[in-house]
Amino acid sequence: MTTSRFATRLNSFASRPQAEWPGLTGKPSLMQMAARAAKVEGLTDLDLNFPDHINANPREIARQLADLGLSVNGFAMRYYSSPAFKLGAFTNPDPAVRREAIDLTKAGIDAAREAGAGLMTLWLGQDGFDYAFQADYATLWQHEIDGIREVAAHDPDCWISLEYKPNEPRSYSLMPDAATTLLAIRDVGLPNLGVTLDFAHVLYADEQPAFAAALVARHSKLLGVHLNDGYAKRDDGLMVGAVHTLQTIELLRQIRRDGYSGAIYFDTFPDMTGLDPVRECEVNIATVKRMLGIVERIENDNRLSSAIDRQDAVASQAIVQEIMLGTP
Repeated sequence: MTTSRFATRLNSFASRPQAEWPGLTGKPSLMQMAARAAKVEGLTDLDLNFPDHINANPREIARQLADLGLSVNGFAMRYYSSPAFKLGAFTNPDPAVRREAIDLTKAGIDAAREAGAGLMTLWLGQDGFDYAFQADYATLWQHEIDGIREVAAHDPDCWISLEYKPNEPRSYSLMPDAATTLLAIRDVGLPNLGVTLDFAHVLYADEQPAFAAALVARHSKLLGVHLNDGYAKRDDGLMVGAVHTLQTIELLRQIRRDGYSGAIYFDTFPDMTGLDPVRECEVNIATVKRMLGIVERIENDNRLSSAIDRQDAVASQAIVQEIMLGTP
């Protein structure tokens, strides 16, 4: 892996607002949060939500971020602007609402391009169902494929990345796991599609993160990596390596082997419990750098590759633990 780019969730920097902006009433602005994020040592990029964060000309927003020393890694769609999207964006039973969602996404892609970004992430969390006998599954799937195909065709030079998640806000998401997402990409059939792996989403999809990454690399393209952690029951948004240290290191090794060169994005939630977002992000960056050092040592240890070839779990665990923790 050649990336030295680290991006983060901008809304994290609304955490503990009184510590940063005494006397602030209401929510901090886009640029207030960005200026706070710019204090993070080692942070290079931000992802912006559309339409939530775009309250001015995207080119001007990108210029102001550049003045802070930050680049725009990409945009991420948020389908909250219309209450009707609660019943689905691309899969809504009302064709007018589906059209609204598709047109909003096209506008988001145009805005991302104006900001100098070439990546749009689609998390289609509203597209799914809650009850048996609520929907015709073949119809839902076709609406989803048609919608993704139309927005991906809108700008062939912009990467469109599908971020899957088992549920929330719908009880069952139409894109719940890696395999289903790869099936959708195959059905759409356009070359500018790929996948974003969110570590916590992968965990509670009951997947092994490195295996999911390997499948994506085999059948599509890995366009985004969202690192965080959790207890595999929901989207906890904990700090990197807080629970699943070994699995995170294995994922970093896998994406390095597969040639991933995009940003490492921290989709963590310091704002949920009032953590210091600057320090939290700095620790995430330092953790990943240490993990990448471990990956480098793993790749240079011929004993491990031999143990993996034999599928010798005892030997591989002993070697990895020695590399991580030293000899007793």
